[in-house]
Amino acid sequence: MANEEAIKKEISQRFGMAEESIRVARERRVFCEVGYDAFRGFLEHVCKKMGFAILCTITGQDEGETLSFMYHTARSDGTMLNIKTSVLKSDPRIKTVTDLYPVAISYERELVDLLGAAVEGLPPGKRYPLPDGWPEGQYPLRKDWKPDQLGDMAFPIKGA
Repeated sequence: MANEEAIKKEISQRFGMAEESIRVARERRVFCEVGYDAFRGFLEHVCKKMGFAILCTITGQDEGETLSFMYHTARSDGTMLNIKTSVLKSDPRIKTVTDLYPVAISYERELVDLLGAAVEGLPPGKRYPLPDGWPEGQYPLRKDWKPDQLGDMAFPIKGA
């Protein structure tokens, strides 16, 4: 696990991160948490300087007062760096990362549709994955959302 420890050391030294905020889960799997104010610079560095040029997916989660986003990045050797950042749920603004990872467009649309993230700089396009008729302001992956908030709209799962 020397490779993972070298990644941990570079991140810790370059960004002054506490060792506790970087965790080697197992061989080729590193997790870290970065404040959103430092997130963009951090992501650029790991993408361009450390070889984590593949974005596998972005996972979003409602954590109560905050929304967290986990960017699952990888290198060509199969090592994954999973980077978590969080923003206030009351003002869930994040900037697009499509300039670094063009594939992020679909993942960011999911964050908009399912969690209500405001992704600044996201190119205009169709909704994804919710249908066009889905009511605005209804985010089904938020903890406080209930299916009955859809009103008269036929819930897609009914009768299934």
